[in-house]
Amino acid sequence: MAYPKTGLTVVIPVYNEQDCIEEVLSSWGNFLNGYLKGVSFNIVVVNDGSKDNTPKILDEIKGKYPYLHVVHQKNGGHGEAVLNGYAEALKFSPDWVFQVDSDNQFLPDDFPKLWEKREKSNFMLGYRKKRYDEFNRLIITRIVRVIIFMMYGVWVNDSNIPYRLIKGNYLTLLLRDLPGRPFAPNIFLTVMAKKDGNDLMFIPVTHKERETGQVSIIKWKLLKVCFRSAKELVGFAFSIKKRDFK
Repeated sequence: MAYPKTGLTVVIPVYNEQDCIEEVLSSWGNFLNGYLKGVSFNIVVVNDGSKDNTPKILDEIKGKYPYLHVVHQKNGGHGEAVLNGYAEALKFSPDWVFQVDSDNQFLPDDFPKLWEKREKSNFMLGYRKKRYDEFNRLIITRIVRVIIFMMYGVWVNDSNIPYRLIKGNYLTLLLRDLPGRPFAPNIFLTVMAKKDGNDLMFIPVTHKERETGQVSIIKWKLLKVCFRSAKELVGFAFSIKKRDFK
């Protein structure tokens, strides 16, 4: 199947977001349609085996929004959905790939802050000025930040933030060298991009409180995820110096 080339492809993984998914997709589509003058775009949504009405809603509305491209997969976790979303996005040979989550905690209005700086870096991150997440998630973010600094010698404010703009051909190179299928691939991609000398910008963006749905990883599972990610980061540290991201 031939895919039309895009100037921008947005990747949105989704799991059990029946109460807000159409609002999220329409708000992003309407904003980008008005903002991106002369730039083609589409939105790739990866449904990660949702158990609620999310799959049905996506199938019902995909004909309503011409920019929408829906992929259904068995539940494999957020990281797997992100990786599959990136792979699907690259089929459109996009100039740029943007990734954001589906929980309606981020605003389309902040997108120009990254887009207008796109010629200055291959890889740019937003940074949550004020983060509305549970305390234990905030602690784990700090732990990961320290691990990254100790193992790689780089300081990254918000390494796993789902608000990132990546040059399409550069993302292809990063995914080529990604170590396996890590649980939190966005963290690895951030480290790789930073080690490659990119200015990640760390652009402040708004983070809202979650109004619908629920966090898929909570309490003790979150601690387990932290240990797994730390183990993967340490293992990758011994091979990153041998890789060439140019």
